[in-house]
Order: sequence, then structure tokens, then C-alpha cells
Amino acid sequence: MDDAPKQIGVDAALHRYMVDHGTPPDEVLTDLVEVTRQRFGDRAGMQIDPAQGAFLTVLTRIIAPAFAVEVGTFTGYSSTCIARGLPDGGRLLCCDVSEEYTALAREAWARAGVADRVELRIGPALDTLRALPGDTRIDLAFIDADKGGYLDYYEEIVGRMGPGGVVLVDNVLWSGRVVDEADTDGDTRAIRTFNDHVAADDRVEVAVLAVGDGLTLARVR
Repeated sequence: MDDAPKQIGVDAALHRYMVDHGTPPDEVLTDLVEVTRQRFGDRAGMQIDPAQGAFLTVLTRIIAPAFAVEVGTFTGYSSTCIARGLPDGGRLLCCDVSEEYTALAREAWARAGVADRVELRIGPALDTLRALPGDTRIDLAFIDADKGGYLDYYEEIVGRMGPGGVVLVDNVLWSGRVVDEADTDGDTRAIRTFNDHVAADDRVEVAVLAVGDGLTLARVR
């Protein structure tokens, strides 16, 4: 497994210590990291950090969602972690646009023994979310997709949550670029807009964590 940290503000030695003192990635996850790197090169960096994966599994177990949603599945690391934390009967809906990337995800779900808990829908995530039945209640969501779509995904998901629903959003610190006034890149500006919106949203209570590349945890009041 690559020891290069994706944790913002954490060097390689401390990152290794964090991973070693949490629940470590098993063979399914370490193999997935390696195969993703072999097939997709630098794009493998879109996978979440191992420490973040352990956090997702533990938090999912705590929340015990009946229905969870992931927007942006890539090759399946985060969805495998979430699916492993689901209670009996819990379901995870994964939204992605790539058959190529998610083919690896399907393999990982099968190896991890969670394929029966996961439904994958290929197509624009906003279309998938808007097509859900009106009475669908989302208990947990993880957003890690195109940054320009974050705000729309968040609004669609929060509108389908009751009190106690939790939204997790990745990359909200953007390697520290969110506070670099000289950075006017489109993705950076989209993340700033999203962060400002969530901070002002009185429907939720929010914590921004320096986990991975920055993780927002928003709980519906």
C-alpha cells in the first residue's frame, strides 16, 4: 500500500501511525488500491485515504442507516467501507457515471461480501437522486464527485433526510487551497461556495474535520 499521506497537514510517519492504530485496510482494500493504481495511474489519487475509510465504516456502524447514498463511487474503496458498516437489511445506493471505474468497485463488493447490500446506478447523480420515490428517506450520504455539483447533490440529499440524517462531503479543504485567495480555479471556487452555503444552513449542525483532504460532517437537526 502507498504510504504517501492524503491526510492534510500530516506527514508520512504520522499518517502511517494513524493507519496502524485504527482498523487497518484488509486484503480486499489493499488489493483495490494497487489494482486501481495499475489501471488508472495518477487517477488512483481519487480514492479516499485508508484512515478515512476506517472512519466511514465506524461512523456507518454508529448511525446504522437503513438507506445510504454515495455520490461518486470511482473504484469502490469508500463504498466498500460504508457497505461493511451497514446494519442487517441496510442498503447503499451508489451513483457514478463510469462503467470503467465501477467495474473494479463491483469486484471489490463481491470480494468483501457486500454486493447484496449495494445498488449501482450509472448516470448523472442528480438525475438518479431526483428519480427516487418521493417518500425515500436517506439516513447517510457521502459526496465525493465533481466539485461543481456538490451544492446540488447536497440540497437534493438533505431534502430527503429527517432529523439525525448525516451528510459527509469529501475534499472540502482542497489541500489547503480554499484559503489561498490567489487560487481562482473553478473547483476551488465551487468548494468555497459549497462550504459557505453549508456553514450558513440552519437545517444542519456542522463540523469540518481535517480527515483526508477535509471532510464536512453535517447532521440534520
